[in-house]
Amino acid sequence: MQSKINVGMIGMGARGQALLKGVLLSMRGVCVVAVCDLYSDRADDAANIIKNSHNSSAAAYTRFEDMLDREKLDAVIVSCSWEDHVSVACAALERGVAVAMEVGGCYDTEEAWRLVNTWERTKTPFMFLENCCFDRGETLATNLVRAGVLGKIVHCSGAYAHDLRQEIAGGYQNRHYRLRNYLHRNCENYPTHEVGPIAKILNINRGNLFVKLTSVASLAAGMEQYICDHKELYPELAGKRFAQGDIVDTIITCAGGETVLIRLDTTLPRFYDRALCVRGTKGLYDGSADMVFVDGVDEDMFDTRAAYKKMAGNSAKYIDYLPAAWRDITPEQMASGHGGMDYLELKEFFDCLKTGATMPIDVYDAAAWMSVTALSEQSIATGGAPVVFPDYTRGKWTTRPRLDVSVINKT
Repeated sequence: MQSKINVGMIGMGARGQALLKGVLLSMRGVCVVAVCDLYSDRADDAANIIKNSHNSSAAAYTRFEDMLDREKLDAVIVSCSWEDHVSVACAALERGVAVAMEVGGCYDTEEAWRLVNTWERTKTPFMFLENCCFDRGETLATNLVRAGVLGKIVHCSGAYAHDLRQEIAGGYQNRHYRLRNYLHRNCENYPTHEVGPIAKILNINRGNLFVKLTSVASLAAGMEQYICDHKELYPELAGKRFAQGDIVDTIITCAGGETVLIRLDTTLPRFYDRALCVRGTKGLYDGSADMVFVDGVDEDMFDTRAAYKKMAGNSAKYIDYLPAAWRDITPEQMASGHGGMDYLELKEFFDCLKTGATMPIDVYDAAAWMSVTALSEQSIATGGAPVVFPDYTRGKWTTRPRLDVSVINKT
């Protein structure tokens, strides 16, 4: 591929504009030549951002099909609403345009199969943009696992714990898709920030497999209370009932015998936390406390508060396992979005596109991780009954070699 990559962006809401301003405009060898959004004002705003930043023009579209057909694109960034991710991605793949697709759950497994089948037929490059696979804590934990520091991994847990009440309630004003999903669905609607890094640690689709899950949801009270407390701001939501449970817990069992526990926690007051915890026969990594505990090295303390006070933040002792990309990250890269992980993930996508290397988060990963949403919805609706994962690799998971994101093991 030529040194300059012509990129189109589909979906210019908050996420699309953050990627544009935070990463893409300053990324060497990348030229955003077209932007698209269902709402013309968003597309025009994005085109103006490019013009004011680079003094260059970018075409603005409201129909992604028109953009794909008229522009000479090497790649597209798909950052539109969850409902449209797969259809937009498949349209680009069919036209031979490489796809970097933002995260979100799928609505049924047929949607995931469509993505897999389209990629297998076209072989157009595809990467799932799960930025948390590139973050500092997740890559440190993965390196500790790969080095054997934590022993044989038995269980992992994580969460998407993020107070989104204001964002959800403002859905009508801000034209945000989360509102309609919370009103009408009850599921683990945003699983990949936690399940993605865990799946990479456990070699899912590459020697291991998600086999089945069971999900349960609490009652839905958080959003209704929030709207009651702020009724003057959201009169259009007065009396609305939300389907989405405030807390959703999902347990996944793996072919290797490991278990995974993830939690959705977005409509009650709290601080942000992804709560990654990796448990092995020789130790643990606790992302919430930025802590590593190794058997025979750290003291087994009975006083929980004293233990956390003593050990919180002790991952600094394991800096040799921190990827060089994080030890050497620049202030500019740190400021590029989500503390630097947006830069690292998009750099990897474009590097793979230029060299022809295998995308580290591929279509099979996207399908399996996104399916947690659809399968959890089925499980919750049937009282927590187990639901089986499709094998999107069609048996190839038994022979596919492990593939980490490129920063792993580069210490």
